[in-house]
Amino acid sequence: MGDASGDAGKTVPDVSSVAPVSISVRDLVEESAPELRLEVLRGREYLDNKIGSAQVQKLGMALVGTSGDIHPDRVQVIGRTESKFLQSMEDEDRRRAIQRIKKYEICCIVVVEGAVVPEEMLQLSYERRIPFLQGGEPGDASVAKLTRWLEKRLAPRVTLHGGLLDVFGLGVLILGPSGIGKSECALELVLKGHRLIADDYVEITRHGIDQLSGEGGKVLRHHMELRGLGIIDIKELYGISATGSVQDIDFIVRLERWRADGVYDRIGIEKSSLEILGVPLPVIDIPVAPGRNVSTLVEVAARIHLLHQRGYKTSEVSFDG
Repeated sequence: MGDASGDAGKTVPDVSSVAPVSISVRDLVEESAPELRLEVLRGREYLDNKIGSAQVQKLGMALVGTSGDIHPDRVQVIGRTESKFLQSMEDEDRRRAIQRIKKYEICCIVVVEGAVVPEEMLQLSYERRIPFLQGGEPGDASVAKLTRWLEKRLAPRVTLHGGLLDVFGLGVLILGPSGIGKSECALELVLKGHRLIADDYVEITRHGIDQLSGEGGKVLRHHMELRGLGIIDIKELYGISATGSVQDIDFIVRLERWRADGVYDRIGIEKSSLEILGVPLPVIDIPVAPGRNVSTLVEVAARIHLLHQRGYKTSEVSFDG
């Protein structure tokens, strides 16, 4: 548990760092099927090899023998240039070029642009336990699509216990201890016309350097658990407009139980933040007590955030006559 604001009792999950993401070659083939249409040419038994980088490498320089290291966790690509180079060589020169590849650990090789790979190259599948895949689309677009898919799938991610809503177009992540009323607050916001993205568990993904997005789990997406009522389907109860699939996260509302001896910001000067996956997000702490309409306070917090984006800050307004 980490203390994001420095105030006692305001602890949050430590989510500033996570283990590196990796996927198997099998995941690449199966999960990207509608988009990339990859087929296994050789080495189906090696599909459990791991991919750990979204960057792809072309094998041309390695075949020539003038490249640096081949990264074992990167997808290697053979295109028309590499294919023509191999076909233009004498048999002995081609064997030597392919022999250079044998010294590298390679997670998989994807053949793109309709390239033709000689049988000697495909034999590396059995000799070096390398799956060969065939790209489904001709042209350079296949490499670009492969890279984009890997960037999305291998983006750093973490799962948090909380709720995520679209409030006035802003992504509001609601955090707080179990039983504080996060789901009830989310339901009230849905009744006021805002959209539920995720309840209970939010899968957060980092895009680029400083952008976070969140979505719900695939099994109970658009569902909510309410004590006394059980699990309800928000989409069926309130329509498709009451739900969303993915939302960029703009700020955090952190619910905490009201304490009589607690010290709370009364004029909006104190600012706190929480770092998730290395990205700091502004935090608004809302104490929860009987009689306080938390969902209305979240709406007000969203409006305040919109004003801040426009450069207006109430705490800086002069009240001099």
